[in-house]
Amino acid sequence: MILWHNPRCSKSRQALALLQARGVDVTIRRYLDDPPTLAELEAAQVALTLPVIEMMRVKEPEFKAMGLCRADDAATLLKAMAEAPRLIERPVAFQDGKAVIGRPPERVLDLI
Repeated sequence: MILWHNPRCSKSRQALALLQARGVDVTIRRYLDDPPTLAELEAAQVALTLPVIEMMRVKEPEFKAMGLCRADDAATLLKAMAEAPRLIERPVAFQDGKAVIGRPPERVLDLI
């Protein structure tokens, strides 16, 4: 399993702990240090099967600073996340072509 992880986020830490407690082999990607590309974000959106806006942290200062709004098209929002990875909702777990956002953290268990 791959986990887009922010170690400063309590929900991300909780999701990782849940997976590790169950013996899941987790590859951690610290997405703020190693931001996903636009193509990776597009693939994540397909795997999540969610509208792009639901992948975003709309309360982050960058959202407003970049002039974004909830009604923006998917391409605009994906590009914004590629440019400012703090906008990506966290954590995101990937397994076998599927993905979930770990909010609440227990959602990551849906993939095992």
